[in-house]
Amino acid sequence: MKAAAARPHETTDTPLPRNVRLLMAARTARSVGQGATVASFSLYLHALHYSGTAIGTVLMAGLLFGALMTLIVGPLSDRRGSRGLLLGYEIVAAAAALAAVLTRIDAVLIVAATVAGFGRGANGAAGPFGPAEQAWLAREVDGAARQRAFSLNATLGFLGMAAGAAMVALPTALGRSYTDAATYRLLFLLPLAGSLVAIALLASAREAASRPAARAVDDDPRAGAIVTRTENRQLRRLALTNAINGLAIGIVGPLMAYWFARRFAQSPALIGQALAASFVLAAAGSVLSGKLSLRLGAVRSVLWMRLIGLVLLIATPFVPVFGAAAALYALRAAFNQGTAGARQVVAAGLTRAERRGLAASVQSLSLQIPRAAGPVLGGALIHAGFFITPFLFAAALQALYLVLYRHFFSSLDSADDTERA
Repeated sequence: MKAAAARPHETTDTPLPRNVRLLMAARTARSVGQGATVASFSLYLHALHYSGTAIGTVLMAGLLFGALMTLIVGPLSDRRGSRGLLLGYEIVAAAAALAAVLTRIDAVLIVAATVAGFGRGANGAAGPFGPAEQAWLAREVDGAARQRAFSLNATLGFLGMAAGAAMVALPTALGRSYTDAATYRLLFLLPLAGSLVAIALLASAREAASRPAARAVDDDPRAGAIVTRTENRQLRRLALTNAINGLAIGIVGPLMAYWFARRFAQSPALIGQALAASFVLAAAGSVLSGKLSLRLGAVRSVLWMRLIGLVLLIATPFVPVFGAAAALYALRAAFNQGTAGARQVVAAGLTRAERRGLAASVQSLSLQIPRAAGPVLGGALIHAGFFITPFLFAAALQALYLVLYRHFFSSLDSADDTERA
Protein backbone atom coordinates (compact mmCIF):
# COMPACT_ATOMS: atom_id res chain seq x y z
CA MET A 1 0.00 0.00 0.00
CA LYS A 2 1.15 3.55 -0.52
CA ALA A 3 -0.15 7.09 -0.35
CA ALA A 4 -2.46 8.09 -3.15
CA ALA A 5 -0.90 9.82 -6.10
CA ALA A 6 -1.25 13.56 -6.49
CA ARG A 7 -4.37 14.75 -8.24
CA PRO A 8 -3.68 16.02 -11.74
CA HIS A 9 -4.37 19.66 -10.90
CA GLU A 10 -2.32 19.68 -7.70
CA THR A 11 1.07 21.39 -7.54
CA THR A 12 3.31 22.23 -4.64
CA ASP A 13 2.16 25.87 -5.04
CA THR A 14 -1.56 25.11 -4.70
CA PRO A 15 -2.97 26.84 -1.57
CA LEU A 16 -3.88 24.44 1.18
CA PRO A 17 -7.59 24.17 2.10
CA ARG A 18 -8.99 26.45 4.81
CA ASN A 19 -9.52 23.58 7.26
CA VAL A 20 -5.89 22.54 6.88
CA ARG A 21 -4.73 26.09 7.60
CA LEU A 22 -6.93 26.26 10.69
CA LEU A 23 -5.65 22.92 11.97
CA MET A 24 -2.08 24.10 11.48
CA ALA A 25 -2.75 27.37 13.31
CA ALA A 26 -4.30 25.45 16.20
CA ARG A 27 -1.28 23.15 16.33
CA THR A 28 1.07 26.13 16.42
CA ALA A 29 -0.82 27.73 19.32
CA ARG A 30 -0.92 24.43 21.20
CA SER A 31 2.77 23.77 20.66
CA VAL A 32 3.88 26.95 22.46
CA GLY A 33 2.54 25.62 25.75
CA GLN A 34 3.98 22.18 25.08
CA GLY A 35 7.43 23.66 24.51
CA ALA A 36 7.27 25.50 27.80
CA THR A 37 6.31 22.39 29.77
CA VAL A 38 8.92 20.20 28.04
CA ALA A 39 11.59 22.66 29.18
CA SER A 40 10.24 23.19 32.70
CA PHE A 41 7.88 20.49 33.99
CA SER A 42 10.47 17.89 35.03
CA LEU A 43 12.49 20.72 36.64
CA TYR A 44 9.35 21.85 38.49
CA LEU A 45 8.92 18.36 39.90
CA HIS A 46 12.63 18.33 40.79
CA ALA A 47 12.15 21.64 42.63
CA LEU A 48 9.26 20.01 44.53
CA HIS A 49 11.77 17.33 45.64
CA TYR A 50 10.50 14.51 43.43
CA SER A 51 13.14 11.85 42.78
CA GLY A 52 14.19 10.92 39.25
CA THR A 53 12.08 7.77 39.45
CA ALA A 54 9.07 9.75 40.68
CA ILE A 55 9.48 12.28 37.86
CA GLY A 56 9.59 9.44 35.35
CA THR A 57 6.49 7.89 36.92
CA VAL A 58 4.48 11.10 36.58
CA LEU A 59 5.51 11.37 32.93
CA MET A 60 4.64 7.70 32.44
CA ALA A 61 1.14 8.26 33.85
CA GLY A 62 0.47 10.95 31.24
CA LEU A 63 1.74 8.75 28.44
CA LEU A 64 -0.31 5.75 29.53
CA PHE A 65 -3.47 7.85 29.83
CA GLY A 66 -2.78 9.22 26.38
CA ALA A 67 -2.34 5.71 25.02
CA LEU A 68 -5.66 4.59 26.48
CA MET A 69 -7.47 7.56 24.97
CA THR A 70 -5.74 7.06 21.61
CA LEU A 71 -7.10 3.52 21.47
CA ILE A 72 -10.59 5.02 21.48
CA VAL A 73 -10.17 8.27 19.57
CA GLY A 74 -8.73 7.17 16.21
CA PRO A 75 -11.42 4.66 15.21
CA LEU A 76 -14.08 6.96 16.70
CA SER A 77 -12.93 9.80 14.44
CA ASP A 78 -13.51 7.55 11.41
CA ARG A 79 -17.16 7.21 12.44
CA ARG A 80 -17.99 10.50 14.17
CA GLY A 81 -15.56 13.01 12.71
CA SER A 82 -12.64 14.87 14.30
CA ARG A 83 -13.80 18.42 15.07
CA GLY A 84 -15.88 17.65 18.16
CA LEU A 85 -13.18 15.37 19.58
CA LEU A 86 -10.49 18.02 19.16
CA LEU A 87 -12.66 20.71 20.74
CA GLY A 88 -13.35 18.45 23.71
CA TYR A 89 -9.64 17.82 24.16
CA GLU A 90 -8.79 21.52 24.17
CA ILE A 91 -11.45 22.30 26.78
CA VAL A 92 -10.08 19.61 29.11
CA ALA A 93 -6.48 20.69 28.47
CA ALA A 94 -7.35 24.31 29.28
CA ALA A 95 -8.96 23.23 32.56
CA ALA A 96 -5.87 21.16 33.47
CA ALA A 97 -3.53 24.08 32.76
CA LEU A 98 -5.68 26.43 34.84
CA ALA A 99 -5.59 23.97 37.74
CA ALA A 100 -1.79 23.79 37.51
CA VAL A 101 -1.58 27.60 37.63
CA LEU A 102 -3.80 27.92 40.69
CA THR A 103 -2.47 25.17 42.97
CA ARG A 104 0.60 23.12 43.77
CA ILE A 105 -1.28 20.37 45.60
CA ASP A 106 0.42 17.16 44.49
CA ALA A 107 -2.73 15.22 43.69
CA VAL A 108 -4.17 18.06 41.58
CA LEU A 109 -0.87 18.57 39.75
CA ILE A 110 -0.47 14.88 38.96
CA VAL A 111 -4.04 14.55 37.68
CA ALA A 112 -3.64 17.70 35.55
CA ALA A 113 -0.30 16.43 34.18
CA THR A 114 -1.78 13.02 33.44
CA VAL A 115 -4.75 14.46 31.54
CA ALA A 116 -2.87 17.21 29.68
CA GLY A 117 0.44 15.40 29.20
CA PHE A 118 2.64 18.14 30.66
CA GLY A 119 6.30 17.67 29.86
CA ARG A 120 6.01 14.84 27.39
CA GLY A 121 6.17 16.95 24.21
CA ALA A 122 4.04 16.14 21.21
CA ASN A 123 5.24 18.69 18.65
CA GLY A 124 1.93 20.51 18.96
CA ALA A 125 -0.24 17.44 18.36
CA ALA A 126 -3.50 17.25 20.29
CA GLY A 127 -2.18 14.65 22.73
CA PRO A 128 -4.17 11.40 22.56
CA PHE A 129 -6.51 13.16 20.12
CA GLY A 130 -3.67 13.53 17.64
CA PRO A 131 -4.98 10.63 15.50
CA ALA A 132 -8.21 12.57 14.94
CA GLU A 133 -6.14 15.56 13.81
CA GLN A 134 -3.99 13.43 11.48
CA ALA A 135 -7.00 11.67 10.00
CA TRP A 136 -8.71 15.02 9.33
CA LEU A 137 -5.61 16.38 7.61
CA ALA A 138 -5.27 13.22 5.50
CA ARG A 139 -8.89 13.50 4.39
CA GLU A 140 -8.43 17.13 3.31
CA VAL A 141 -5.40 16.69 1.03
CA ASP A 142 -3.82 13.98 -1.08
CA GLY A 143 -0.62 13.17 -2.96
CA ALA A 144 2.06 15.88 -3.02
CA ALA A 145 -0.24 18.28 -1.18
CA ARG A 146 -0.50 15.80 1.69
CA GLN A 147 3.27 15.50 1.97
CA ARG A 148 3.55 19.30 1.99
CA ALA A 149 0.76 19.65 4.57
CA PHE A 150 2.20 17.08 6.99
CA SER A 151 5.70 18.51 6.66
CA LEU A 152 4.53 22.10 7.21
CA ASN A 153 2.32 21.00 10.09
CA ALA A 154 5.29 19.40 11.84
CA THR A 155 7.49 22.43 11.11
CA LEU A 156 5.01 24.84 12.67
CA GLY A 157 4.71 22.60 15.70
CA PHE A 158 8.47 22.63 16.25
CA LEU A 159 8.64 26.41 15.86
CA GLY A 160 5.87 26.85 18.39
CA MET A 161 7.64 24.56 20.84
CA ALA A 162 10.84 26.55 20.32
CA ALA A 163 8.97 29.75 21.21
CA GLY A 164 7.50 28.13 24.31
CA ALA A 165 10.84 26.74 25.49
CA ALA A 166 12.48 30.14 24.98
CA MET A 167 9.76 31.76 27.09
CA VAL A 168 10.96 29.79 30.13
CA ALA A 169 13.54 32.59 30.47
CA LEU A 170 10.82 35.26 30.84
CA PRO A 171 10.27 34.95 34.60
CA THR A 172 14.00 35.36 35.20
CA ALA A 173 14.08 38.41 32.92
CA LEU A 174 11.20 39.87 34.94
CA GLY A 175 13.10 39.42 38.19
CA ARG A 176 11.56 36.20 39.44
CA SER A 177 13.68 33.29 40.65
CA TYR A 178 13.20 29.60 39.98
CA THR A 179 14.29 28.91 43.54
CA ASP A 180 10.65 29.74 44.28
CA ALA A 181 8.51 26.87 42.97
CA ALA A 182 5.64 29.30 42.41
CA THR A 183 7.59 30.75 39.46
CA TYR A 184 7.14 27.48 37.59
CA ARG A 185 3.36 27.72 37.97
CA LEU A 186 3.30 30.93 35.93
CA LEU A 187 4.52 28.96 32.91
CA PHE A 188 1.27 26.99 32.81
CA LEU A 189 -0.37 30.16 31.53
CA LEU A 190 1.19 29.32 28.16
CA PRO A 191 -0.61 25.98 27.60
CA LEU A 192 -3.77 27.62 28.94
CA ALA A 193 -3.54 30.41 26.36
CA GLY A 194 -2.65 27.93 23.61
CA SER A 195 -5.74 25.82 24.30
CA LEU A 196 -8.02 28.87 24.30
CA VAL A 197 -6.65 30.00 20.93
CA ALA A 198 -7.00 26.47 19.53
CA ILE A 199 -10.63 26.33 20.69
CA ALA A 200 -11.40 29.52 18.78
CA LEU A 201 -9.70 28.23 15.62
CA LEU A 202 -11.30 24.79 15.70
CA ALA A 203 -14.73 26.30 16.34
CA SER A 204 -14.46 28.13 13.02
CA ALA A 205 -13.47 25.00 11.05
CA ARG A 206 -16.12 23.10 9.12
CA GLU A 207 -15.63 19.35 8.79
CA ALA A 208 -17.43 17.46 6.03
CA ALA A 209 -20.39 15.58 7.44
CA SER A 210 -19.96 12.48 5.30
CA ARG A 211 -17.39 9.76 5.84
CA PRO A 212 -14.70 9.21 3.20
CA ALA A 213 -15.94 7.08 0.34
CA ALA A 214 -14.64 3.54 0.27
CA ARG A 215 -12.61 2.46 -2.72
CA ALA A 216 -14.31 0.60 -5.50
CA VAL A 217 -12.43 -2.56 -4.59
CA ASP A 218 -14.69 -2.87 -1.56
CA ASP A 219 -17.62 -3.56 -3.90
CA ASP A 220 -16.10 -7.04 -4.29
CA PRO A 221 -16.06 -8.64 -0.79
CA ARG A 222 -13.19 -10.98 -1.68
CA ALA A 223 -11.03 -8.19 -3.12
CA GLY A 224 -11.86 -6.01 -0.14
CA ALA A 225 -10.84 -8.76 2.28
CA ILE A 226 -7.48 -9.15 0.53
CA VAL A 227 -6.83 -5.40 0.72
CA THR A 228 -7.82 -5.36 4.39
CA ARG A 229 -5.44 -8.22 5.21
CA THR A 230 -2.62 -6.41 3.40
CA GLU A 231 -3.36 -3.22 5.30
CA ASN A 232 -3.51 -5.06 8.62
CA ARG A 233 -0.13 -6.67 7.97
CA GLN A 234 1.38 -3.26 7.27
CA LEU A 235 -0.21 -1.84 10.41
CA ARG A 236 1.28 -4.66 12.51
CA ARG A 237 4.69 -3.85 11.06
CA LEU A 238 4.15 -0.18 11.83
CA ALA A 239 3.22 -1.05 15.42
CA LEU A 240 6.37 -3.13 15.91
CA THR A 241 8.76 -0.51 14.58
CA ASN A 242 7.01 2.28 16.47
CA ALA A 243 7.14 0.32 19.73
CA ILE A 244 10.92 0.09 19.48
CA ASN A 245 11.19 3.75 18.52
CA GLY A 246 8.83 4.80 21.32
CA LEU A 247 10.84 3.04 24.02
CA ALA A 248 14.03 4.65 22.71
CA ILE A 249 12.42 8.11 22.75
CA GLY A 250 10.99 7.64 26.24
CA ILE A 251 14.31 6.78 27.87
CA VAL A 252 15.88 10.13 26.98
CA GLY A 253 13.50 12.55 25.26
CA PRO A 254 11.10 13.64 28.05
CA LEU A 255 13.98 13.89 30.54
CA MET A 256 16.47 16.07 28.64
CA ALA A 257 15.80 19.13 30.81
CA TYR A 258 16.33 16.99 33.93
CA TRP A 259 19.49 15.47 32.39
CA PHE A 260 20.94 18.90 31.60
CA ALA A 261 20.19 20.06 35.16
CA ARG A 262 21.76 17.01 36.82
CA ARG A 263 24.69 16.59 34.41
CA PHE A 264 25.72 20.25 34.11
CA ALA A 265 23.86 22.02 36.98
CA GLN A 266 22.33 24.56 34.59
CA SER A 267 19.40 26.90 35.30
CA PRO A 268 15.90 26.38 33.87
CA ALA A 269 16.26 29.57 31.80
CA LEU A 270 19.44 28.37 30.10
CA ILE A 271 18.08 24.85 29.61
CA GLY A 272 14.99 26.37 28.02
CA GLN A 273 17.13 28.20 25.49
CA ALA A 274 19.02 24.99 24.66
CA LEU A 275 15.78 23.12 24.04
CA ALA A 276 14.40 26.05 22.05
CA ALA A 277 17.41 25.75 19.74
CA SER A 278 16.71 22.03 19.33
CA PHE A 279 13.13 22.74 18.29
CA VAL A 280 14.20 25.40 15.80
CA LEU A 281 16.59 22.94 14.19
CA ALA A 282 13.88 20.26 14.28
CA ALA A 283 11.69 22.67 12.30
CA ALA A 284 14.49 23.12 9.76
CA GLY A 285 14.85 19.34 9.65
CA SER A 286 11.13 19.01 8.98
CA VAL A 287 11.46 21.31 5.96
CA LEU A 288 14.45 19.28 4.74
CA SER A 289 12.55 16.03 5.29
CA GLY A 290 9.63 17.33 3.27
CA LYS A 291 11.89 18.19 0.33
CA LEU A 292 13.72 14.87 0.54
CA SER A 293 10.42 13.01 0.67
CA LEU A 294 9.36 14.55 -2.63
CA ARG A 295 12.72 13.76 -4.27
CA LEU A 296 13.69 10.42 -2.69
CA GLY A 297 10.50 9.15 -1.08
CA ALA A 298 9.26 9.43 2.50
CA VAL A 299 10.86 6.18 3.69
CA ARG A 300 14.33 7.00 2.34
CA SER A 301 14.21 10.47 3.88
CA VAL A 302 13.35 8.93 7.26
CA LEU A 303 16.16 6.37 7.04
CA TRP A 304 18.94 8.75 6.02
CA MET A 305 18.01 11.50 8.45
CA ARG A 306 17.46 9.18 11.40
CA LEU A 307 20.81 7.47 10.74
CA ILE A 308 22.60 10.82 11.11
CA GLY A 309 20.51 11.51 14.21
CA LEU A 310 21.60 8.18 15.69
CA VAL A 311 25.28 9.10 15.38
CA LEU A 312 24.64 12.44 17.09
CA LEU A 313 22.63 10.76 19.87
CA ILE A 314 25.56 8.48 20.69
CA ALA A 315 28.00 11.40 20.76
CA THR A 316 25.95 13.73 23.00
CA PRO A 317 26.53 12.23 26.48
CA PHE A 318 30.29 11.98 25.98
CA VAL A 319 30.71 15.74 25.61
CA PRO A 320 31.89 17.26 28.92
CA VAL A 321 30.71 20.86 28.31
CA PHE A 322 27.08 22.00 28.45
CA GLY A 323 27.25 24.23 25.37
CA ALA A 324 28.68 21.50 23.16
CA ALA A 325 26.27 18.85 24.48
CA ALA A 326 23.33 21.19 23.91
CA ALA A 327 24.55 21.92 20.38
CA LEU A 328 24.86 18.22 19.53
CA TYR A 329 21.42 17.50 20.96
CA ALA A 330 19.90 20.40 19.00
CA LEU A 331 21.56 19.23 15.77
CA ARG A 332 20.36 15.70 16.43
CA ALA A 333 16.78 17.02 16.72
CA ALA A 334 16.98 18.32 13.15
CA PHE A 335 17.66 14.84 11.79
CA ASN A 336 15.57 12.83 14.23
CA GLN A 337 12.47 14.81 15.17
CA GLY A 338 12.48 16.49 11.77
CA THR A 339 11.18 13.27 10.20
CA ALA A 340 7.85 13.45 12.08
CA GLY A 341 5.89 14.66 9.05
CA ALA A 342 7.43 12.06 6.72
CA ARG A 343 6.61 9.25 9.15
CA GLN A 344 3.01 10.44 9.35
CA VAL A 345 2.82 10.41 5.55
CA VAL A 346 4.02 6.80 5.51
CA ALA A 347 1.43 5.81 8.13
CA ALA A 348 -1.38 7.62 6.30
CA GLY A 349 -0.52 5.77 3.08
CA LEU A 350 -0.80 2.28 4.58
CA THR A 351 -4.61 2.15 4.48
CA ARG A 352 -7.62 3.32 2.52
CA ALA A 353 -9.13 6.70 3.39
CA GLU A 354 -11.92 5.27 5.56
CA ARG A 355 -9.36 3.54 7.84
CA ARG A 356 -6.95 6.43 8.32
CA GLY A 357 -8.22 7.15 11.83
CA LEU A 358 -7.31 3.55 12.71
CA ALA A 359 -3.89 3.92 11.05
CA ALA A 360 -3.23 7.16 12.94
CA SER A 361 -4.23 5.42 16.19
CA VAL A 362 -1.82 2.56 15.53
CA GLN A 363 0.90 5.11 14.71
CA SER A 364 0.31 7.01 17.96
CA LEU A 365 -0.60 4.15 20.31
CA SER A 366 2.33 1.94 19.37
CA LEU A 367 4.65 4.84 20.14
CA GLN A 368 3.02 5.95 23.38
CA ILE A 369 2.76 2.70 25.33
CA PRO A 370 6.47 1.76 25.09
CA ARG A 371 7.40 5.43 25.42
CA ALA A 372 5.56 5.48 28.75
CA ALA A 373 7.97 2.93 30.21
CA GLY A 374 11.04 4.89 29.12
CA PRO A 375 10.96 7.83 31.58
CA VAL A 376 10.90 5.54 34.62
CA LEU A 377 14.04 3.73 33.45
CA GLY A 378 15.76 6.91 32.27
CA GLY A 379 14.79 8.88 35.39
CA ALA A 380 16.12 6.18 37.71
CA LEU A 381 19.43 6.00 35.83
CA ILE A 382 19.91 9.78 35.76
CA HIS A 383 18.98 10.09 39.45
CA ALA A 384 21.62 7.44 40.23
CA GLY A 385 24.27 9.39 38.29
CA PHE A 386 24.38 7.24 35.14
CA PHE A 387 24.44 10.03 32.57
CA ILE A 388 25.70 8.01 29.56
CA THR A 389 23.86 4.69 29.92
CA PRO A 390 20.35 6.01 28.97
CA PHE A 391 21.71 7.33 25.68
CA LEU A 392 23.38 4.02 24.82
CA PHE A 393 20.17 2.11 25.53
CA ALA A 394 18.24 4.54 23.36
CA ALA A 395 20.80 4.34 20.56
CA ALA A 396 20.69 0.53 20.43
CA LEU A 397 16.90 0.63 20.11
CA GLN A 398 17.05 3.35 17.45
CA ALA A 399 19.47 1.24 15.40
CA LEU A 400 17.10 -1.75 15.52
CA TYR A 401 14.23 0.53 14.54
CA LEU A 402 16.05 1.70 11.41
CA VAL A 403 16.84 -1.86 10.32
CA LEU A 404 13.21 -2.93 10.66
CA TYR A 405 11.80 0.26 9.12
CA ARG A 406 13.93 -0.28 6.02
CA HIS A 407 12.98 -3.96 5.82
CA PHE A 408 9.24 -3.36 6.18
CA PHE A 409 8.61 -0.15 4.26
CA SER A 410 11.34 0.44 1.65
CA SER A 411 9.04 -1.03 -1.02
CA LEU A 412 6.71 1.97 -0.60
CA ASP A 413 9.36 4.26 -2.08
CA SER A 414 10.04 1.76 -4.85
CA ALA A 415 6.36 1.84 -5.82
CA ASP A 416 6.45 5.65 -5.87
CA ASP A 417 9.57 5.57 -8.05
CA THR A 418 7.77 3.30 -10.54
CA GLU A 419 4.78 5.63 -10.64
CA ARG A 420 6.94 8.72 -11.21
CA ALA A 421 8.78 6.91 -14.04
